[in-house]
Parts: sequence; structure tokens; C-alpha cells
Amino acid sequence: MGDVSAGEPYFIAGHLGLDFLNTAYGVGGEARDCLVDDRSVLAWLERAGELPARTTAAPRGIARLARSLRSEARDLLAAVRAGSPAEADVLNQVLQAGQPVSRMEWDAASARYARVEVRRAATAASLLYPIAASIADLLAEADLQHVRACEAHDCTLLFQDTTRSHRRRWCSMAACGNRMKAAAFRARSRDGSGRPGG
Repeated sequence: MGDVSAGEPYFIAGHLGLDFLNTAYGVGGEARDCLVDDRSVLAWLERAGELPARTTAAPRGIARLARSLRSEARDLLAAVRAGSPAEADVLNQVLQAGQPVSRMEWDAASARYARVEVRRAATAASLLYPIAASIADLLAEADLQHVRACEAHDCTLLFQDTTRSHRRRWCSMAACGNRMKAAAFRARSRDGSGRPGG
């Protein structure tokens, strides 16, 4: 792959943690990264629906922490698939430091107290906590045999196959699926068959 440049995020994985892993990708031989600086992390969190209201400034260093979390999460996913342990230092750090605080608040409508979870101050760990929690759930509870890489030879995107038959092959039919099917058709046409197996 060539130089890494900023990229548009994809939300095609069917899982928040996998969409986060897909913030670094390569399609067609070019490397893209959606987390190039602190502001781009906030932009990604907003597009993912995980940026708290009234968050205006990016905590310093959130991009570095986000990229470290992403890299470690990839390693952890590979380790779980291989049936071997790996260090989860960054993931555990974000889970611990960013964990929301539980407190009791009066609910006037029901005339009762309600237990609510409130995010801590807008630190890097608190903003990345939902992502870390999603990654932890993926590693601990998801059926990882249904977490797949796109079958396009030049695509690195991951997805969770939630189809009934579990036969999804592409990150997106609109992108790689159509592109790969068109390439296969052209190859068959060059061979003179125009159809598979012909």
C-alpha cells in the first residue's frame, strides 16, 4: 500500500467495534485512515452516533489513544481466533478510565428515583468507552466465525455476517460485490464462455 491518507468512514460492519476497526482500511491498494488527528476522531464518533451532546473540543491525545485501541483490538481478535491470549492493556485502560458513573436522580414523572449512568468528563477514555465496550462484547460474546473479511482481493474491511444463511461475501454489495462480480463476468467473457464453468 502507498502512503496513508484521510479516508471516509464506512459503517457497513453491522457492529460498532468492527466499524471502528474499519477506520483503517485499504481498497484498491491505497491506505486510508479515518483517525488521522484528534478532530477526526470526534467526527467519526459523531457519525457513529457515539459523541455526547455538547462535546465541542477534542481531548488532547484522543487520536493516539484511538489508534492504539484499534491496533490492540485487531491483535486481540486475531488472538481469540487462534485460541491464544494477548495483552489487552489499552482496552482495559479505556474500559476502566472511561466507565460511566452510576448515580440516582429524581424522576418527577414517576415520582421515584431512577438509576442513571452518566459519562465522566469529556476525557479521551470516556469518549472512547462505548467503542471499547463494544470491542469487549465482540471478543467475549460474539460468534467470531461470523466475523469476516471482505472477499474482494483488494479490500480489507471486516463485517459481521448476520444473514440467515451466513453466506455474505462482501463488505458491501454496492461497492465490492458489484465490482468483483463485474470483474468475474469480464474474465469469463474473455475466456469465451460468458458463464461460470463453461
